[in-house]
Amino acid sequence: MDIPGLGTVFEDLDGWYRSEPVHVPALGDRVLNVIVNGYDDDPAKEEFHTAIAAFLDVDDSVLKAAAPAIFDYYQDVVSEATDGAVPVTISNPDEVWAHIHPVEAAVERDSFRDQHVYVTVECNCDWEPEHGLQIVLRDGRAVTKVGPYDGHLTNAAAFNRDDLEGVVYHRLR
Repeated sequence: MDIPGLGTVFEDLDGWYRSEPVHVPALGDRVLNVIVNGYDDDPAKEEFHTAIAAFLDVDDSVLKAAAPAIFDYYQDVVSEATDGAVPVTISNPDEVWAHIHPVEAAVERDSFRDQHVYVTVECNCDWEPEHGLQIVLRDGRAVTKVGPYDGHLTNAAAFNRDDLEGVVYHRLR
């Protein structure tokens, strides 16, 4: 099957579609597989196409704008370290990207809240090897959530709190 922007995709064991590796300019032209969830049953597939195209077209300024929120996440993880061991020292938001390692991207619709299509980038990060980093872009265009990988598309959904709608990073405490 072909999905515009991704080309030929293959169904994996979970019934999701997986692309061949694609170049993602916003991530320094890294090459990632993209997973698409919920595509077959979606009545507005063109919204998936639009989100995929936007994600593959945005430049790194979109992700760099999220660096302060990602740095906040880093600082929270460091402040929670009970043994005093900090795996990496990051002095400011501009340094976070040197410690982030994207693994794959996933595209899916938020069928429970706002009905938009989101692109989630799952990352390993040097400061949090267990929970990693999740970066979510609404419609593939703008970062709307960062933090530990929890699979939620927004903080409002993650914490079931309407007052967190639009909050990019919600502190761990």
